[in-house]
Amino acid sequence: MACSTRDSTTSEQPQNTMKLFYTVIFFSLLASAAFARGESILARVTSYWAGESSEFASTGQRLHSGHCAVDPKRIPYGSKVVFPDRACTAVDTGPAVISRKAARLCGRTASQLKAILVDRFFETKGEAMAWTSAHPHFMTLRVIRPGSHAGPYEL
Repeated sequence: MACSTRDSTTSEQPQNTMKLFYTVIFFSLLASAAFARGESILARVTSYWAGESSEFASTGQRLHSGHCAVDPKRIPYGSKVVFPDRACTAVDTGPAVISRKAARLCGRTASQLKAILVDRFFETKGEAMAWTSAHPHFMTLRVIRPGSHAGPYEL
């Protein structure tokens, strides 16, 4: 009887390499799909309206319904911020947004105290007050950064 000098682990090596390759591909596809959908983030949502502030955003764009103010270090300008009823574009900022004053003043849990602040723009004070009273102060929003490929069903 002849003894084989080949180690059985050597023949399994190509199979293990292929399994590893397919696993890496699978997880990278999952990760890219997650980034395309955007990230979810807890935010304290406030509102402001025309006449309360300048008619122009800090980016120079004329403000209109569908715009919101964010901390550009946390949410880049041009991002879509998805609220329960519509998606808004991040085009403005302000000192109260950056300092997260409203979140720090009314947050009760640790996550609320650490929440970012998003200030949603409305055309009139009435629209702003009606929306604010109909929605919770803190909500999980989805942020779709510029350049990501979210389909129209996402918004």
